[in-house]
Amino acid sequence: MNKKKLKFDFWSIVTILIVAIFALFLIYPLLSLFISSFKDPRTEAFTLSNFTKFFEKKYYYQALINSFSVTSLVTLLSVLIGVPLAYLMTAFKIKGKGLIEILIIISMLSPPFIGAYSWVLLSGRSGVLTKFFAGLGINLPTIYGFGGILLVLTLKLFPYIYLYVSGALKKIDASLGEAAESLGCSGVKKVFTVIMPLILPTLLAGALLVFMNALADFGTPMLIGEGFNVMPVMIYSEFISEVGGQANFAAAMASIMVFVTSLLFVGQKYIVNRKSFTMSSLRPMKAKELKGFKSVAAHFFIYFIVFLAIIPQLTVMYTSFLKTRGAMFTKGFSFESYTKIFSRMGNAISNTYIYGLVAIAIIVMLGMFIAYLSIRRRNVFTGLIDTMTMFPYIIPGSVLGITLLLAFNKPPLVLSGTFGILVVAYVVRRLPYTLRSSAAILYQISPSMEEASISLGCSPLKTFFKVTAIMMLPGVFSGAILSWITIINELSASVILYTGNTKTMSVSIYTEVIRASYGTAAALSTILTLTTIASLLISFKISGKKEISI
Repeated sequence: MNKKKLKFDFWSIVTILIVAIFALFLIYPLLSLFISSFKDPRTEAFTLSNFTKFFEKKYYYQALINSFSVTSLVTLLSVLIGVPLAYLMTAFKIKGKGLIEILIIISMLSPPFIGAYSWVLLSGRSGVLTKFFAGLGINLPTIYGFGGILLVLTLKLFPYIYLYVSGALKKIDASLGEAAESLGCSGVKKVFTVIMPLILPTLLAGALLVFMNALADFGTPMLIGEGFNVMPVMIYSEFISEVGGQANFAAAMASIMVFVTSLLFVGQKYIVNRKSFTMSSLRPMKAKELKGFKSVAAHFFIYFIVFLAIIPQLTVMYTSFLKTRGAMFTKGFSFESYTKIFSRMGNAISNTYIYGLVAIAIIVMLGMFIAYLSIRRRNVFTGLIDTMTMFPYIIPGSVLGITLLLAFNKPPLVLSGTFGILVVAYVVRRLPYTLRSSAAILYQISPSMEEASISLGCSPLKTFFKVTAIMMLPGVFSGAILSWITIINELSASVILYTGNTKTMSVSIYTEVIRASYGTAAALSTILTLTTIASLLISFKISGKKEISI
């Protein structure tokens, strides 16, 4: 397609404004981060001492090794769970399939730190399961440290692999499998020689998403790491301890994280682009009936994995109604935890919804405009915008929080301490979900619809708002719901940017758990989980689908 010359009209102004927004709220903060990482905290002179300090002391570089070890294993385990689960759910008739898929999505969309907190309630030092098995003379493995982080993140992130792979399997033509079987290739051999190569690009994309999410997660290792340091926790700790002066060392660590995640992202893109292909399924795979032992084994595997994944939500909902005395749950049920949160933390609840709605309004507007510019009006600037929208994928939340604080804590634009800085963080981090779904639906809308409207005397601007935008709404909405759910659950950026007046629910849950106020943490977690479920059900009702696209 030939690139169009830039004409100065409404869309040119929109393009310039969007480039300016990205330059101000993404490129400038990143530059501030990199410049700060090369400055001496006392003299302000340029130096490499922050980086040499990191690589010379094992205490610091061990955090990077720990991050990679836990993240690589989480990705591997997510693939080992997610791929068989997706194959069984697609290829065979499974009882309760609709409910299972909804439970998998709910387990994925609730924040990992709620999972960590739930597992502490279940198998922490005075957890329900710990006490039960101790009574039988069995000592359960500790939930704290490397093993606990691995368990929580794997159960939270395998649904990404499941959704990606099941989406790819639905596009495979059944005739390929039949051809393989007619040539004597069946069962496990067919899966590895025919199906796996076809879904590999999609699997790599899902694996990268799991890797990035595990690498960026702050809440889980902070709550249950206990000495097992990872990069997001180390960056946060150093930034908080240095925040009185120049947080240059924390900036250097954050820069290393951005560099590492950028390399991974570019590498994955290169591999996927080399191996990717398009395939239209004329005859999708039909689910077959399983019989005997195979049916029992498949159902047990699926139900067991989904039960483990949904335990955190069930645990917080149940414990939110228990009576509490200090940090302990006592016998009997009560609404005490809910009355406490509404009297003490009503501000955090209202902040979550208000900031989320403001961010979503901006995300929907930007998502629609950027999708339209990058698909219908391609030029040098729209290409630049397209590239910049990739950055949020590779910037961990805690790193983004630090970049925004470093950039906007002094004139001419002071945002630190205001709700504005939180909204900026949410928009930058969660725009890609809405942008991708907006672009996907726009590809399905023929330009001839717009041409017909213009030929009837409607201006291009009026045509966009009255024709194109209305036709884009279903796709935009599905992405916006996902952006909304991830915004209200956001912790890693919020915990760095919040003040007493701008606290959100996720930050309040985190601080309540740290204080060992488990009842109020459970009540807040329940409200957050129910909001997530309600948002999901509204999305299903409006779109008519029982799935989400990521």
